[in-house]
Amino acid sequence: MGDLALEMEKSVTYLTPLLEIALKKLTDEFNQFIADPIEVEKLSLLLNDFAGRETALYEAKNLSKLYNGKIYLKREDLVHGGAHKLNNAIAQCSLAKYMGIKNVIAETGAGQHGVATAMACANLKLSLQVFQGEIDVQRQQLNATRMKLFGAQLIPVTDGSKKLKEAVNAAMRYWVANYQDHFYCLGSIVGPHPYPFIVRYFQKIIGIETKKQILEKTSLLPSAIFACVGGGSNAAGIFSPFINEQSVQLIGCEAAGAASLTQGTMGVLHGMETFILQTEERQIAETHSISAGLDYPAVGPWLAGLKQENRLQTLAISDEECIQSVKELALEEGILCALESAHAVAGAKKYLAKNPGKTIVICLSGRGDKDLDTISNFRKKSECI
Repeated sequence: MGDLALEMEKSVTYLTPLLEIALKKLTDEFNQFIADPIEVEKLSLLLNDFAGRETALYEAKNLSKLYNGKIYLKREDLVHGGAHKLNNAIAQCSLAKYMGIKNVIAETGAGQHGVATAMACANLKLSLQVFQGEIDVQRQQLNATRMKLFGAQLIPVTDGSKKLKEAVNAAMRYWVANYQDHFYCLGSIVGPHPYPFIVRYFQKIIGIETKKQILEKTSLLPSAIFACVGGGSNAAGIFSPFINEQSVQLIGCEAAGAASLTQGTMGVLHGMETFILQTEERQIAETHSISAGLDYPAVGPWLAGLKQENRLQTLAISDEECIQSVKELALEEGILCALESAHAVAGAKKYLAKNPGKTIVICLSGRGDKDLDTISNFRKKSECI
């Protein structure tokens, strides 16, 4: 199972031939890096002692009563920096250092990947430029400040919708012009091969830990696993070790206004063939999500393949449902999750309404400090309507 997903993940690269050499070199160096016991041990120590792994699998007993199920939260919000993004960032930046490259570039939406890469570069003494859409800079001021504090140069992108898609565009353009001495630390399972595979490889630690922990706690696998999906890095991370466990439903929760898995059609974007939100004229459609990290018009090709194989189910979550889940998790468990993660919580609520009593796992991909202004503004707007 997952053969089509793997095939799509390693599909033909749709980028300028200038990058073929860089991508081939990246593939070769990555394979050497993960086979080098010294580098593997160094990365393991960083993940444990710097990032704070392994993260807890927490039984949310109060939320379980409210939603009528047995809910476990994989607490990626407890990773240093507040999100799962550091798993991949510290690994890719270690790979950059292994390759002898001192200059790193990255894109970011909600800012979590930018912060994670900034922390990793500070730790490993690498320079960093982060591309972020101007609108996302404005609605994620906390993370913008954190990136600068860690020494990153933040570059607001003013093209198009001024969001995540444009940040990826800008980062890729810069990389094309500077690939010989710059490493592109891509934050999600998107882009040309080998990036989707690399990011999924470094994020699968989430699912490996989850599988071990749930068996230790319950002696059984869960009925379903929920994760939010923008590009899809946290979803790919937690889903990967469960692909062949047919008793476990894999459910990706998208923003209703950016639901590429639910409403998209096959196309090409950012060097990959995948599900994309497009107009009838095959132009990229405008998207909307209250969460900057999910406001992306496509999805990683690996998840697209799982969807085509009917191994992955999807749910579209509205802004209102997202905010409600933020409040319910905060009130019931004392946990403030990111708006991205709240989509997975809302999806679990819908699932348990139809499947009461089931044991499920939710990937809590990040914490919500960064979203307090957005949550507050949403509440004020709702009160005025």
